[in-house]
Amino acid sequence: METTMQRGSKIILFVVMSAIALIQIFPLIWLINFSFLKSGDFFGSSFLKWPEAFQWKNYADAFQYGRVPTYFMNSMFVTLTTVIISAVLALMMSYAFTRMNWKLKVPTMNFIMLGMIIPIHATLLPNFIMFNKLNMLDHLFTLIIPYIAFSIPISMFIMSGFLETIPRVIEESAVIDGAGVFTILFRIILPMTKPAIATVCVLNFITWWNEFIMANTFLVSEELKTLPFSIMKFTGQYSSNYGAQFAVMTCIAIPSILFYLLFTEQLTKGITAGAVKG
Repeated sequence: METTMQRGSKIILFVVMSAIALIQIFPLIWLINFSFLKSGDFFGSSFLKWPEAFQWKNYADAFQYGRVPTYFMNSMFVTLTTVIISAVLALMMSYAFTRMNWKLKVPTMNFIMLGMIIPIHATLLPNFIMFNKLNMLDHLFTLIIPYIAFSIPISMFIMSGFLETIPRVIEESAVIDGAGVFTILFRIILPMTKPAIATVCVLNFITWWNEFIMANTFLVSEELKTLPFSIMKFTGQYSSNYGAQFAVMTCIAIPSILFYLLFTEQLTKGITAGAVKG
């Protein structure tokens, strides 16, 4: 049976963890709260204000003046394309590095992993010059290509660690039954690596959904811009429409949160599994 001290320790731990969780989610609560206020209600000493009437017009203005629907679909296309292609490439490359023996395997893997220490924005100018010479500027794939390139190192790092926990005897049995490499990879390994795939998908989604500097450099056409550009629409005559600006920021934040919550369980398994080998 639990002693009084043990129960007290659990209560204290629960209170502390609840306080930390509240601190973590407070910016989101504050963001959503202010997205329903009138612009005149923003000034004051209160951190949170209950709106006298929920200003759904803020979201209507966000969709109309911020062009949220168009930019949202562009962001979704760029991010999901990046996430899917990166996950597939990372799975195939990780399998080649962890299961196959070939010359220069170790140097090649180390070279790819160097990408983890290079920030993507350090390549902004070289990419701009290269894409400009290839007449590829102002196209969504101009964003997707570098996004995929910088997603692969961290994706491979997580995927390789997870693959090391899968017994090789499973694949050996499949080979004896006549299965080829792609059959083993996509019909046996793929279902078993769902936690790792979910992990890399969530990390890459959150990273590229909010990326702005590369998009601002490479995209010019209004029809191709991504969701972070919506907040820039509220300048000039719309600069005082604070409610709509907070509504736009809420629209930007919610998809990442939902994507994370959808794969929380798989994400936890994927991160912890790679730490256990043998």
